[in-house]
Amino acid sequence: MRIAIVGAGSIGGLLGARLALAGFAVTFVVRGAHLEAIRRGGFTLIEEDGGVRVAAGVTATPIRDARPHDIVLLALKAHQVAAVAPDLHHLCGPDTAVVTLQNGIPWWYCYKIGGPFDGLPIKAADPDGAIARHIANERIIGTVVYPAAELIAPGVVKLIEGNRFTLGEPDGTKSERVQGLSEVLTAAGFKAPIAADLRAEIWLKLWGNVVFNPVSALSHATLAGICDYPATRALAAAMMAETQEVAEKLGVRIRISIDKRIAGAAAVGEHKTSMLQDVEAGRPLELEGLMGGVLELARLTGTMTPHVDSVYAVAGLLGHTLAAAGGRLAVEPRS
Repeated sequence: MRIAIVGAGSIGGLLGARLALAGFAVTFVVRGAHLEAIRRGGFTLIEEDGGVRVAAGVTATPIRDARPHDIVLLALKAHQVAAVAPDLHHLCGPDTAVVTLQNGIPWWYCYKIGGPFDGLPIKAADPDGAIARHIANERIIGTVVYPAAELIAPGVVKLIEGNRFTLGEPDGTKSERVQGLSEVLTAAGFKAPIAADLRAEIWLKLWGNVVFNPVSALSHATLAGICDYPATRALAAAMMAETQEVAEKLGVRIRISIDKRIAGAAAVGEHKTSMLQDVEAGRPLELEGLMGGVLELARLTGTMTPHVDSVYAVAGLLGHTLAAAGGRLAVEPRS
């Protein structure tokens, strides 16, 4: 089985390295420093226990030089997908599955959802419809990503914690292809359950991301810091309550309490969220993917979300300011 990893960031690197080490034919579709590093020395994975493993037998190629694969793991952030979507046809044969690994509400969320919103595009994820035009909905397998990892250097990823990728077809069926993907990921050492209702899993993960990513970006605090400080813990609870109301109006029931979800985030400890890492590195913020889709669905369902709106506005200004200045921010010790 030939597996393409589009992007070599933290999650793409984790997946590609583990799959290659399990004996699968893996191609990293990358460019620039990642392309050079992987071609030179393979892909290095630092496991949670500190053990170092090198996947030396991987291929690295620009997307336009790639060939069709059986599975394409789309391991980019939500705001990066539109740029590569027109070239994904290089990786796709007639039966290629495209596995989406983005956080937040995906562009295909309403595909086969049923009810009044069936087929509705999510503009926050795909503003001009470019992604949907280039990636057929029929190819899509959805995924909810639970591991936390950090890109240490081009071609080097460190796993922080987590081992589960929950999979699902948009229509909830347990198809042959999603079962095959589950078996592949399991062979590589991951937990890969198949959800009958992937949208409920999407909201459960998003429930935390919509809070902790932007609040950490604004405060430069870790998950433990946000949860331990009373004012931000209260803010987190208020944002989660608003987000839960949106989900419930779409027929999703979140199975755990707000307090338990916050406790789970606190237990991760002194971990910097991906959005805080982006602020410190001067990268664009994944704001539309993590918050814009929630607010779009809130407006469609007539849900008031004042706390989420306010954090979205301030985090959006932060992203705009950093982009305009070409800068980055980090808290450093006094000299």
